[in-house]
Amino acid sequence: MADRQRRQYSTLTKVGLGVLACNSVLAIYNSWHDSGSVAFVLLADAALLLLFHCLRESERDQRDAGRCRNIKATVWTLTTALTVMFASRVAPLMPPAVATGVWLLAGATAAGGFWAFFLA
Repeated sequence: MADRQRRQYSTLTKVGLGVLACNSVLAIYNSWHDSGSVAFVLLADAALLLLFHCLRESERDQRDAGRCRNIKATVWTLTTALTVMFASRVAPLMPPAVATGVWLLAGATAAGGFWAFFLA
């Protein structure tokens, strides 16, 4: 029974995933003519779902140091990929100086995450 309870998601989690699904469907519907935008939405959703799964696994099993390190590496990789994806969509819309700032902040975020996960 305890294992079954661990697999269940809270109501807030279900609502959040439902909102993500509805938002993604609307984004794909509005961007159906632009295959790059559709791919972006699908890849971002896949990364978010994988991130959610990794964080859930991390909460479940914190005793195995090797597994914990692998999960941290996966979480860092996914968050860095999401950061780069969003920066690549936002930066072209900005003036050059602001676009440079977007990329610098994306790099600082990735470096800070690496430091927090693996060096601190």
